[in-house]
Amino acid sequence: MIYVGGVPFDRSYTNVGTCDLTALMEHPALVSASLSFKAIPERKFSASEASSDGLTKGKHVYLFQREYATVDPAFVDLIGTDEATTCVGIVLRNRDNGMTSLAHMDSPKIVDIGLSQMLSKLVDHKLEAELERTDDSTGSESNSETDGHSFPLCAKIIDSLGHSPVKFHIQTLFVLGHNTRRDPEGNVLPIFTGLMGRDRSGENDWYCGVPLKAVLICSSLQEGFLCLDEGVETLTGKVTPARFDETTRCPDEMVRRIRVSASFEDPRWRGKLLDTYDTETDRFIIAPCSWNVRLVHMASVLQKLSDSDILHTHSTSPYAEAPDFVVNQRRYGLYTG
Repeated sequence: MIYVGGVPFDRSYTNVGTCDLTALMEHPALVSASLSFKAIPERKFSASEASSDGLTKGKHVYLFQREYATVDPAFVDLIGTDEATTCVGIVLRNRDNGMTSLAHMDSPKIVDIGLSQMLSKLVDHKLEAELERTDDSTGSESNSETDGHSFPLCAKIIDSLGHSPVKFHIQTLFVLGHNTRRDPEGNVLPIFTGLMGRDRSGENDWYCGVPLKAVLICSSLQEGFLCLDEGVETLTGKVTPARFDETTRCPDEMVRRIRVSASFEDPRWRGKLLDTYDTETDRFIIAPCSWNVRLVHMASVLQKLSDSDILHTHSTSPYAEAPDFVVNQRRYGLYTG
């Protein structure tokens, strides 16, 4: 069930032929929230800045595509993800104890089971739970550009939340057109490609005074990824647009990148998010995936491609990728091949 401004979302305001996602994006409260979020400066999260930044000295959990993790603020200061040009980053936070779950979704097919995986460690199903949702997206401007990409994923998430018995309070819906800009050549790009949040200071709470038990944050770009690069400060729930780099996308970066590719052909992970971090023991445990020779062949072919070919064959949004995208793809090919 979806709430906006502390009251149930009234579907009667939805025009005939208009989905709930479109109606929510036009909601005055959420439009105002998007404008406020857009004004926040983007932050780079790098280990090289740790000496001057108390936050980067703390422990963080970084998530790659299709991964999820639930963290305890007693152990983890920040949880985040980026490289989400066409994906969705979803954060659920239990306000009572600060437990926070984040997922980097890349397809409508993993939404239902993925949300169940996240909620399993956050919600006592014997009780009524209320979740606050903040959507931050790198979406494009028109349906013609989003068909088959971000729009279907965002719409699926909103639909699943709307039909859930859990109460989701949406505070920000910064997706699709709200998070879109164009470069001088007219290419559609996200305003932000990521975000981070923390939970230590008690300031800038995302809850806006609503007595909620959790928070969900999403973001998206034009391809079908509802995920902004994101980070969540686990004690306060503060969320800030952010970018991570090779020093903070850890541990086991290449193994986890390869695992994403392998998971698409592993039936054990069909429709599921990838387990990455064990909440109880506060350890990264990278769950395995099956491997096959075809993936080795694909890596070999990748090494022979030009930079332009890599962008256009391995990205759903080639003009929106970060400068290190091609470099990371070549590293992937060398490691795998």
